[in-house]
Amino acid sequence: MIGTSTAEYFFIRICILFLHNIAPISVLYCIQLLVVQFFHLPNYAERTPYAVQIWLTAEAVFFTTVYIPLTYTLYHSPICHRSLSAEFRENLFRKCNKSVPNLEKYLSQWLMVSDAECIKRDNVKDFIRWSLFGPEHTQEQDQQNEREIEAYTTELEKLIGRKLSSGRIDVKGLGRLLNEAGGSHRSLLWYGVSYLSLSLSLCCVFVVDTIMYCTMLYNGFHFYRNSLSRFFTLFPFRPLTILTAYRSPARHLTYWHRRHTSKKRLPVLFIHGIGIGLYPYTIFLRDLVEQLQAGTTADSEVGIIALEIMPISSRITHPALEKEVMVCEIMEIIRYHGWSKFVLVSHSYGSIIAAHLHKSDQFAPLIGPTVFIDPVSFLLHLPDVAYNFIARPPARANEYQLWYFGSQDIGVAHTLAKRFSWIDNIIWKEDFGIKAEKDQHAGRNVTVVLSGKDLIVDTETVGQYLMGSSEVRAIDKEAAQPWKNRPWIGYGLELLWFEQLDHAQVFDFGNTRQPVIEAICAYSKQG
Repeated sequence: MIGTSTAEYFFIRICILFLHNIAPISVLYCIQLLVVQFFHLPNYAERTPYAVQIWLTAEAVFFTTVYIPLTYTLYHSPICHRSLSAEFRENLFRKCNKSVPNLEKYLSQWLMVSDAECIKRDNVKDFIRWSLFGPEHTQEQDQQNEREIEAYTTELEKLIGRKLSSGRIDVKGLGRLLNEAGGSHRSLLWYGVSYLSLSLSLCCVFVVDTIMYCTMLYNGFHFYRNSLSRFFTLFPFRPLTILTAYRSPARHLTYWHRRHTSKKRLPVLFIHGIGIGLYPYTIFLRDLVEQLQAGTTADSEVGIIALEIMPISSRITHPALEKEVMVCEIMEIIRYHGWSKFVLVSHSYGSIIAAHLHKSDQFAPLIGPTVFIDPVSFLLHLPDVAYNFIARPPARANEYQLWYFGSQDIGVAHTLAKRFSWIDNIIWKEDFGIKAEKDQHAGRNVTVVLSGKDLIVDTETVGQYLMGSSEVRAIDKEAAQPWKNRPWIGYGLELLWFEQLDHAQVFDFGNTRQPVIEAICAYSKQG
């Protein structure tokens, strides 16, 4: 993640302006060619270099024949949501309310109203329907659930301490915005496959992917590809992957692997976040390998598997896998390599997949100690993650980077709009066997890495929830919190806090990567 300086702001705005206008310029160029040919007008575009003419034509064809149909298909795909029992809904409702610092502010943010006094009763009911009964519900289902919805609304009024105003205001809530999220166009130049991008060696997705591939090979990893029949299901294409002799046992997931021979230490499973795949993590993985292998022999090597989640990696590919399919495919990979237990490390969106693994009855016994880096899955019912990723108007350089290169990617947008169920994705302390503050050293060993200037997650509230009481109250963010400086000991639920870092910046500096790597290595030794 870049910073917030003026130079970085102008740099990111210029990049976005250039990339965003390639499609309209290309389409206008092709329209001009057609008009010139049809009406026999002079063609002033002939002065344009031939390579640029080919590129602009290719961009226009790509936009009209690939991007527009793909956008239409993804936009009209069904929303993934599972039905819940009345008992589960009630328990979830009460658990969420206990961890809301300010209930009126919470509702006003989800409803996208500026003032708590503008909260209307029917809008609150709409929010309850969306969050607990699913985004796609019929009028008949609403009538069947009306009594339960009314009970939840009355309970919220008691917690707020006042009656909500009757009626409804015409406002599109955050939940609806989330389900309607749509990506913006990405050019062939961005994907790095056009003639011009290759000839100029521009560092777009294709080139970055090639750099990552070579770096991972150099660091001792082996790539496990899909079946060759699926080669054309991923764009931009990855010709180097054909050269590998290893094939993934899973249908969709590809990954990088280092063999595990140690009988005393645990291997590591790493799951990346939204972005451009594993490229931002190559230095982190290199340093992790060096420290894990320090002093080892051929029969005591510590293995690593780094998964590739392509639907959130700036590629055009299959939709994000549903929860059950993802868990099954990771299970196939783990069993293929004979792992019986491992350290689970995840970053950002990877914490969502980690939550699914932890809540799977079949998979959870395989998970040893866990490291969450910049997790978004804790207190996911709070509006911060959804608002900051989907609805916040960007103002600073890092916000523009997150908006255009993150949430506006077509694969990411579809994942969040259609395949993102907050009920399945949220994770609680209880899922690690921790039921109260006095149980912090009970249950599973877990380290959570948080950054004080995270532009996505309200890390102060998440930190208070993790290291203090499960009942979160409003906190003074300027005051020093004692849990931020607790020493790391390697047992129970622990926190690594980096006050001056933004989301994902922990990977950028050696002195911040090192404590995370040391925690992973210590957990590996607990095997």
